Amino acid sequence: VQASNNYERRGISYIMADDEPKSLGRCSVFTYGVGHMLNDITAACWYTYLLLYLTDIGLSPSNAATVTLTGQFADAFMTIIAGELIDRFGHLKLWHGMGCLLVAVSFTSLFGGCLPCKILGSDSPIVQTAGYCISAVIFCSGWSCTQISHMSMVNGVTLNPTSRVACVSCRNAFTMIASLILYAIALFIFNKKTSSSQVEIKNQYQFMAYMSIFIGAVFVIIFQLGTKEPSLKQESDGKRAAASWRYWLKKVPYYQVLSIYVLTRVVTNVSQTFLAVYVINDLRMSPSSKALVPAIIYLTSFITSVLLQELKWSGERLKAFFSAGGLLWLFCGTSVIFLPINMNAFMYVLSVLIGIANALMMVTAIGMESELVDKDLDGSAFVYGSLGFIDKVLCGVFLYFLESYERKDPVACDPAYPCFSVTRFSLGFIPGISSLIGVIIAFFIRSHTSHPKTSTEPLLA
Repeated sequence: VQASNNYERRGISYIMADDEPKSLGRCSVFTYGVGHMLNDITAACWYTYLLLYLTDIGLSPSNAATVTLTGQFADAFMTIIAGELIDRFGHLKLWHGMGCLLVAVSFTSLFGGCLPCKILGSDSPIVQTAGYCISAVIFCSGWSCTQISHMSMVNGVTLNPTSRVACVSCRNAFTMIASLILYAIALFIFNKKTSSSQVEIKNQYQFMAYMSIFIGAVFVIIFQLGTKEPSLKQESDGKRAAASWRYWLKKVPYYQVLSIYVLTRVVTNVSQTFLAVYVINDLRMSPSSKALVPAIIYLTSFITSVLLQELKWSGERLKAFFSAGGLLWLFCGTSVIFLPINMNAFMYVLSVLIGIANALMMVTAIGMESELVDKDLDGSAFVYGSLGFIDKVLCGVFLYFLESYERKDPVACDPAYPCFSVTRFSLGFIPGISSLIGVIIAFFIRSHTSHPKTSTEPLLA
């Protein structure tokens, strides 16, 4: 009983024989939810501006693609390594803090200038590419440590299912808030009239990197001070763990949900990566648009996600809303392919539709993961980890090949007619066809639940 009281005073639910686990307070939910802000704000910068930044400072598209592919592979493999080490040794907050430190240090080198180039006194393409690859590996490794430790912590800080939903929902909400903060900073920076010299370009991105790290670090401190280290029960039954992943690999729904989740991540990551280049090079929009257009997408996604939380959910509704989002993205992708320069203002309308489609697909894809796991908690970490690993590897390969054929300068084009470019193909065709395949796969999934269940906790609890 004394141990139970100690856990309750620390804000951590503790289950007893005859009692239901108590829920977390709003303050505990908030301090947990902001713990991923540094990861989120730097990830938004990575996917939206890294390609544009590297090519602006002189790297060829193929070298820039090498940097992103190196980072994606480091992220994918570190996801598995970090998960194994965290399960083995615990100390989740320590792993979280170390990951955040690696993210902050490497991010300044990634967007603040090539540190190895300064040490070696050389700006050759080989040295620059190698230097940025090193920064990308450190950044993505730290990012994975922070991500895995933060995701794993929710099962230790509370045993109450409603509180777990509240923690995850709060984290998702702050993910969108982090992206909006990043795009607000970018809008302020790119709206200023500056010269196109590499020095000015580096100064812009360096300021954005420092501001992102400062804001993210504030929330990391809030998380570290406000969230207690969970006391997790360690189990070392190797046979049971082996049986769990074999159990999942024999299930057809596992492969169906895996395909839907990975295709959804391809849609969101590929579109986010090529969006800024598309509005500048293909549509000839103003520099501020590379911040304004992504901001509209994330704001719309945030509003849509809040509205979706109020609905009653079932397996059939998950499939229906995912299909709606996929078909909406198919329309947006087609519009992107055929949108001419003299109609570039229509991109703001497409931004709203893309934001809605992203929210519909992402929320329902994660919901299908939860429905797949259901009550089979043994091996659930394998489900989330394996999906994340395949998602990062596949997105990395996609981005590498697409960016390798990217043109550094805009092509000459008649404003009244759309011109073919790798950027236009990447932003329009790849997400569009991926969403269509996802809709087809979703049609054949058999749902576990047929009766809608209302969420018992609001999104922003």
